[in-house]
Amino acid sequence: MTEFIKLLVFKNKKAYDMSHLVSNIRWNGRRGASARTLQVEFIDDDGYKHDRTGIDVEQGHQCVFFWQGKELFRGIFMAQEQSDQKTIRVTAYDNGIYLAGNKDTFNYTNKKASDIFQDCCTRFGIPFDSVADTKYQIPELPKPKTTAWDVIADALSLTLKATGVRYYPICRGDKMNLIKRKDNILQWVIETGVNLEGYSQSKSIEKVKTRITLLSKEGKVLAKAVDSGLEKKIGIFQDIVQINDTMNAGQLTELVNTTLAENVKATQSLSVSALGVPEVTTGIGVFIIIKPLDISRTYYVEEDSHTFEGHYHNMSLKLNIANDIGA
Repeated sequence: MTEFIKLLVFKNKKAYDMSHLVSNIRWNGRRGASARTLQVEFIDDDGYKHDRTGIDVEQGHQCVFFWQGKELFRGIFMAQEQSDQKTIRVTAYDNGIYLAGNKDTFNYTNKKASDIFQDCCTRFGIPFDSVADTKYQIPELPKPKTTAWDVIADALSLTLKATGVRYYPICRGDKMNLIKRKDNILQWVIETGVNLEGYSQSKSIEKVKTRITLLSKEGKVLAKAVDSGLEKKIGIFQDIVQINDTMNAGQLTELVNTTLAENVKATQSLSVSALGVPEVTTGIGVFIIIKPLDISRTYYVEEDSHTFEGHYHNMSLKLNIANDIGA
């Protein structure tokens, strides 16, 4: 019979199976974080049939976590805490942590976000695999004395504003990948009466803008966009965006319309808890059916937390509507 939880710990490149010492595991990720984390609580007692983990974050100890025979995570231990309860709690990060942990001066001209992603990984010796072509060439992106993660995030943000397409860096195994969000929709369905355990929903127009004005560095109006229909319902809410004015008229029109489209929507979020599915992680799309809320559509996972204990696997998700693919 396949083990449910298997945790290998690597010390000086030698693997030790410490599954028998694991009390529980939490596997987490969220949009905006460079790395997924694995939080493990071990028994830390040298009593009968027990040994000690001997984990020391200063020694660069690493781990690989399997659930039902499938690898879900590998990374390096970076924090530990021991107590008089004879437990040790350790936190590991995947290779995305090296993007957040390395600073440099970056200066890109007419480069795509996918090019910038590969350059950052190469600079700091981070292996990468599949890289989606982000297509849009960013005119200029100077970033002195900042982290590789910050410059990648800025590049992806500029790409989103120009094209309306969102991309995510994720780590699979020990390799970083850059994925196109709407190409990563799973067939998993989370539904009331089936695998859904709890839910809550919120909606807000507090951040909605009905008109956008683009300004040059000198304060000259370069382009405007207005949603007149929405203004009749809720009134005028304007935002001003200062940009580099080297764009032509067509590019300015595209940018202002894309920016308005991103800001006219109400902020909606949905949180659910459900029976665990290992493939459902941040950046992935899943289909949600909640009959009491009349919900039946695809959402993107903005934050996920998976809990593993014995044979039990539960997940808590924060979700946003997948507006770029329809229902």
